[in-house]
Amino acid sequence: MLTKLFILALDLEQYMLPCMTKKWLGIDCPGCGLQRSVAHLIKGEFVEAFFMYPAIYPMLLLFSFMVIKRFFSLQYENAITIGLSIATVFAILANYLLKFIY
Repeated sequence: MLTKLFILALDLEQYMLPCMTKKWLGIDCPGCGLQRSVAHLIKGEFVEAFFMYPAIYPMLLLFSFMVIKRFFSLQYENAITIGLSIATVFAILANYLLKFIY
């Protein structure tokens, strides 16, 4: 079972969903590159994951914190959640704007 999951993880590219915004309008959406970035992370290619979609790391921090917050009561958890959310949104928007510039 674990071997099948590993093989599937290495061959994720053939199961990725197409971007409908890019397909219909011809422009990238703010999430373009996220699936490929996750595929790079699963393969252990951390630098490639960053270059594919730089917002992946703030997003992972936010989701990880949200999971930890469910199991543990932390001091300043609302402030941390808001800060990580703002950082994630900023990274997504910065990535999106930089796609148009370069």
